[in-house]
Amino acid sequence: MEGIPHPIPRSVEEVFNDFKGRRAGLIKALTTEVEKFYQQCDPEKENLCLYGLPNETWEVNLPVEEVPPELPEPALGINFARDGMQEKDWLSLVAVHSDSWLLAVAFYFGARFGFGKNERKRLFQMINDLPTVFEVVSGNVKQPKEQSGAHNSSKSKSSGKTQSRSESQPKGVKISPPPKEENDSVEEEEEDDEQGATLCGACGDNYANDEFWICCDVCERWFHGKCVKITPAKAEHIKQYKCPSCSSKRARV
Repeated sequence: MEGIPHPIPRSVEEVFNDFKGRRAGLIKALTTEVEKFYQQCDPEKENLCLYGLPNETWEVNLPVEEVPPELPEPALGINFARDGMQEKDWLSLVAVHSDSWLLAVAFYFGARFGFGKNERKRLFQMINDLPTVFEVVSGNVKQPKEQSGAHNSSKSKSSGKTQSRSESQPKGVKISPPPKEENDSVEEEEEDDEQGATLCGACGDNYANDEFWICCDVCERWFHGKCVKITPAKAEHIKQYKCPSCSSKRARV
């Protein structure tokens, strides 16, 4: 259900841009704005759907009443499962259904405006080059270009906080663990267990040493770079990083 009318995409490029906008909105709901999304999915309400909008925003709403609808509808009743499973599993489930809906909408436009075989193939290839919403939410996105510097990038903020912590390593500081050897001692295994307890403040997934992480200078929580849209290159220019939650709290004050 979209309260604001949006231009109807007619070419492959326009359909792809529509797909990217809706996808970006869904990823926001399931990562950086997950607290807001969670609160809106009250199980006491009627069947609700999560909509991604072409302008990179999202909304939780009731499905349209007309049959058939103007566009394919997202999964119905996502709010009913909210309290019946762990939050991370629930978000992953919604992400899977969101991926299915995004493809349905894109190829609905393709069918409506008579895309031929080559156009459909090109559209799918453009879509397939992007990580799925589920891959982003679950933290399974492959980032081969960043893995080479993973051991340094997990604490690669350019602020003084980063450098001083890297030297002193006070309690709670996260750094990339060294490669594990076959003759690792029990003490090393316990250290790995302690490091593995760190969870992303956005998606709730575990820390992994082959991913870029960044720490909020305010709340001290750690985040996957991809969950908060921060790359190692961007991190080098951030003097003091504030996560989306801390930024929004300050804005409200």
